[in-house]
Amino acid sequence: MSVDIFNILSMIGGLSLFLYGMSTMGNGLARMEGGKLESVLEKLTSKKIFAVLLGAGVTAVIQSSSATTVMVVGFVNSGIMKLSQAVGIIMGANVGTTITSWILSLAGIEGSTVWVKLLKPSSFSPVMALIGTILMMSDKGGSKKKDIGSILIGFAILMFGMETMSSAVSGLKNNPSFAGIMTSFSNPVLGMIAGAVITAVIQSSSASVGILQALCSTGAVCYSSALPIIMGQNIGTCITSIISSIGATKNAKRAAMIHLYFNLLGTILFMGIFYAINTFVDFAFLGLSANAAGIAIIHTLFNVLGVIVFYPFTGLLVKLSEMTIRDKVNDKELSKDEPAIDERFLEKPAFAMEICRKRVVEMAHVTEESINVALSDLMNYDEGKTEQVVKLESLVDRYEDVLGSYLVKLSGRNISKEDSRSMSVILHSLSDMERISDHALGISNAAKELHDKNLSFSEDAKKEISAVCEAVNDICYLTLKSFWKKDNEAALHVEPLEQVIDALISRIKENHITRLKAGKCSIEMGFILEDILIELERVADHCSNIALEMLTINENKLNMHEYYRDMSDSERDEFNTEYENLIKKYPVGPGHATM
Repeated sequence: MSVDIFNILSMIGGLSLFLYGMSTMGNGLARMEGGKLESVLEKLTSKKIFAVLLGAGVTAVIQSSSATTVMVVGFVNSGIMKLSQAVGIIMGANVGTTITSWILSLAGIEGSTVWVKLLKPSSFSPVMALIGTILMMSDKGGSKKKDIGSILIGFAILMFGMETMSSAVSGLKNNPSFAGIMTSFSNPVLGMIAGAVITAVIQSSSASVGILQALCSTGAVCYSSALPIIMGQNIGTCITSIISSIGATKNAKRAAMIHLYFNLLGTILFMGIFYAINTFVDFAFLGLSANAAGIAIIHTLFNVLGVIVFYPFTGLLVKLSEMTIRDKVNDKELSKDEPAIDERFLEKPAFAMEICRKRVVEMAHVTEESINVALSDLMNYDEGKTEQVVKLESLVDRYEDVLGSYLVKLSGRNISKEDSRSMSVILHSLSDMERISDHALGISNAAKELHDKNLSFSEDAKKEISAVCEAVNDICYLTLKSFWKKDNEAALHVEPLEQVIDALISRIKENHITRLKAGKCSIEMGFILEDILIELERVADHCSNIALEMLTINENKLNMHEYYRDMSDSERDEFNTEYENLIKKYPVGPGHATM
């Protein structure tokens, strides 16, 4: 049978379905695990063996070593992960990607019994496609059912594409031209180059292995041709991480180079030893026709042996990458504490949202620290504390800029309802946290003014300010803790405390006027006190905003200003009781502050 235009079109169609199915399945798996695997990947890499196992596990689940290594480049570029940690994950990713070839090898199962036939993808793929379609059509709210359906349909399309490719090339077995081409690939160098180029073009070693497995179904591909092509495929897959590292930090580029060196050196070593032994032993299997299972075995064996051989020499791979990508005198990499989120994570929206959550929690901690230091500075002035507040306020500003810009980009991606709610809470809270740090700076500046002018409050005023500072410190802790723990119950207790702070500040102003009339306080001190009280009151207001945003968005309320207005009588009684108990906790002098 000669090859005509229709065979070529079928091959192209099959390859297109294969790639689309792999992408659909991978995206479904990524949404299904919701960024949790990547979060584990980020955390548990302190030991090399854990890094290797996690790299393999995550890649086996998301079905793409390229996606894993690109993510690692992003981790390193953001300063989240050290280069030494990245090596193990990259090694493990090479092992994890072999799972695809084993799944595809199921198409080559032979046998006439019912159970053997049921194991063939051509038998169970239609059932999976049907179930997946039902799940997707029955889902109306973007729940997990849709993700499961996407995984099943993706797998079915992938396997259908594989079958289509196999059928399209089935007539090539007796084609002299095809046999001549495949024979030329038995030359190790030509075969390796061919495998590398094909994989680099389609940017997926799993897909190029699938193509090779489809070609093997003709029976015209020998192991002597298949083996060097497989070796080249492992080199070609590095192109994705190399492209991803363009414009990144030097350590991110080094991570991509580690991926390349690991595969390149492994291929050279493997082929050198293998063909050297073959010169004397003459491996008979090289002349046999390759099959899908044999391809999977070679692919797995090479990658596992590569990890075993290079595992003790990870440090040398790091040094080699550093020698390739050298530091310049003024080069400065991102530190782990810098608020940066790599745009590569946008391709994994669920994980990108998880990174944003972590960054905003870091921002909340910095915000809390800024107000704590500022309040301490007010009660006991220290020039070092003032400088610290300035640095903390600047860091919070950078967090707001980075997170705000990133979340706007992420909002255009396909995210779950839960992530959408989280995004709304974060976006609404960013400016409030930034303003809290601004007010912390204002409080610290007031403390500096008092010190520079050698002024001090009366003992009564000090006690009152100390009481309201304690209340402000408490509301910041309560608010930000409820925010980073996503604790709506805790957020309910913010508003009573905010109203207590308003009452305390009102009482302090009344007491100040009384002291001013009695000649116990100066007008100049009154201006500074007014500035301090305004800063404290606004800090409490921003805490209230954050808590109300959490409650209204997470509980699907349309108007946060109506949230407390809509409370039931019993809820209002609880609110008033809590208020009365809190007002007793923070004494501000004679009289009793009320709402």
